[in-house]
Amino acid sequence: MDWKLVIGHSTLVLNIKYMTEAIIQTLKTQCQAALDHLHQEFSKVQTGRANAALVEHLMVDSYGTKMPLKSLANISIPDAKTIAIQPWDRGQIASVEKAIRESNLGLNPMNNGLAIHLNLPPLTEERRKELVKVVNKLAEEAKIALRTHRHDAFAALKELEKEKEIGEDLYHTEEKRAQEAVDGFSAQIEESAKKKEKDVMTV
Repeated sequence: MDWKLVIGHSTLVLNIKYMTEAIIQTLKTQCQAALDHLHQEFSKVQTGRANAALVEHLMVDSYGTKMPLKSLANISIPDAKTIAIQPWDRGQIASVEKAIRESNLGLNPMNNGLAIHLNLPPLTEERRKELVKVVNKLAEEAKIALRTHRHDAFAALKELEKEKEIGEDLYHTEEKRAQEAVDGFSAQIEESAKKKEKDVMTV
């Protein structure tokens, strides 16, 4: 037996497996990032109930540097309709108030010099329906991101086949794996969207 040929063949198989696996893992990582981003965007959508996630990612001007609110203040929920924000540095309270007013949250900050209180107004039926549209739009954008990542993965696999790095059978096997991965993330997006829509519509 020619062990050089055996070792060479094994190395080739491992290299091929590494290349295709790298493509699939990159696809999964990109899809997970799209899902995580969607969850972050969902957390900013009002449901009529106080939630620190509504404001914690607001960027605040801190002595010339933009920083997320959660790194500058303690954010608490005294009751179901109120968000309390207490900057650790009282000199930042005006900057925090400005960031809230300039956001698209539509909330009116009440500044007592020590902390800022945000009272969430009750959502009308019309406003809830508008927010459901926002939820669906965000979900569709996430699905578009998945389709883009899938296209890139398919193209990378096709290039390997074109260059004779992998055979047609392995190409179709890996393409199927890529599709299954995307389908799994797409199902998670739909489930998250339904849950968020329910939260928005629950009075």
